Amino acid sequence: MSRKPDPLTEDAEPGLWPEHRPAASRQLVLDLGHTPSHAEADFVTAPGNEMAYRHIMSFPAWATPLTLLLGPPKSGKSHLAAIWLMRSGARKASPGDLEALAGIPDQRPVLVEDADRGRYPESGLFHLLNQSIHSGRPVLMTARDAPQLWPLRTDDARSRVRLALGLTLAPPDDTLLSLLFVKLFSDRQIAVEPGLVSYLVKRMERAPNEAVALVDIMDRLALSRGSAVSRAVAAEAIVLRAAARPPEAADTTETNDRHG
Repeated sequence: MSRKPDPLTEDAEPGLWPEHRPAASRQLVLDLGHTPSHAEADFVTAPGNEMAYRHIMSFPAWATPLTLLLGPPKSGKSHLAAIWLMRSGARKASPGDLEALAGIPDQRPVLVEDADRGRYPESGLFHLLNQSIHSGRPVLMTARDAPQLWPLRTDDARSRVRLALGLTLAPPDDTLLSLLFVKLFSDRQIAVEPGLVSYLVKRMERAPNEAVALVDIMDRLALSRGSAVSRAVAAEAIVLRAAARPPEAADTTETNDRHG
C-alpha cells in the first residue's frame, strides 16, 4: 500500500519519513521530549496578552490579591502562571492538597491551574479564595471558561470567584507567531531564507512554546550537518517535534492546557 503524502513535508526534500532519516535525526526524537519552555525570556508579548503579562510582572504590587487568567488552550496562561510561580515563590495547588493549603494561616501565594475543570473540591476552593479576600493572601487561578460557566454548586463559591480580577488572553495569531520566530532566529544569529517563517507558521502546532522548540531543533539539525536552516530542515523539525509528542497529544489540537 502506498503511503499518503504528509502535508507537513509536501514542499520539503524527500527522505524525511522516520525510517529514512539519518540516525542522528532519529536520536533527536528520543532526546526532545515534549516539555514546553515556560522561561520568562521565552514569553512574547502582543496586544492579546500584554495586560495579563504586565499584571503578572507587577507582583507583588497588586491592587487586589486574587487574580484569574482566562483564555483558550495555547493562549499562554500556563506560561504566565509558571513565570509567576517562580517570581512569587508560590505553592502550586493540586486537587488533593487544596483543602490543606486553605487551612494554612500564612501569606505564601498559591497557584490554582485549570480552576474551571471541576477537579478541585469546591469547599477547599471556597476557603482558599475566602482567605485570599479577607487576609490578602495572593492567589492566581487559570481557566478556559468565564466564572459563570464553572461547574460550581454553591453561590458562596461563585461569589468568591467573581471577586477575582479577570484578565483575558487571546490565542496566538499569525503575527505573534511570526514575530516570535523572528526574535528566536535573531537571538541565535540565524539567517533564514525568505518565506521560511510563514512556512513554519502555517504548519506548526499553534503555541508560542512550540516555536521555541522548533527553532532549537532546526538549529541543532543545521549545526550537526554544517548546513543552513533551510525549508527542508524546517520540515524535518516539524516532523521530529510531532514524533516527540505523546500519542494523546498528537491526536488532538486542543490538548490539556498545561502547555497553554
